[in-house]
Amino acid sequence: MNIDLAPTLLEFSGIPVPTDMQGKSFAKLVTGSNTDTAWRSSVYYHYYEYPQPHKVPAHFGIRTMKYKLIRFYGPFDAWELYDLESDPSEMKNVYGKPGYEKITAELMKELIAIANQYKDEEAVQIIQGKKLQGF
Repeated sequence: MNIDLAPTLLEFSGIPVPTDMQGKSFAKLVTGSNTDTAWRSSVYYHYYEYPQPHKVPAHFGIRTMKYKLIRFYGPFDAWELYDLESDPSEMKNVYGKPGYEKITAELMKELIAIANQYKDEEAVQIIQGKKLQGF
């Protein structure tokens, strides 16, 4: 993720990574010196810039190799879930559809954990159903 760039560059430069810096260095993955193949199983993002400059509704989400779970908020209020293996173009929202209950629960748990990890209090409040000022 983009938050991994600064810790990675600092490690390559021999500069200690501040403990309060978000992100995780991937320098050992690049150099091949990492024997631990465990890395992120998902990517978290939060898009705030609504309505300008791109007119994309404010939302946050989590993406794995197989699924993408998205939460739109503000003037839009919706969840979306895409099965990227069967629908790589993300044309069929399967959120709330039969057969996706287990993966939805797993992704929701991971989404909450990551939002908390990165101290994204806005996302946590939205997931918990608390109203935000201005919306």
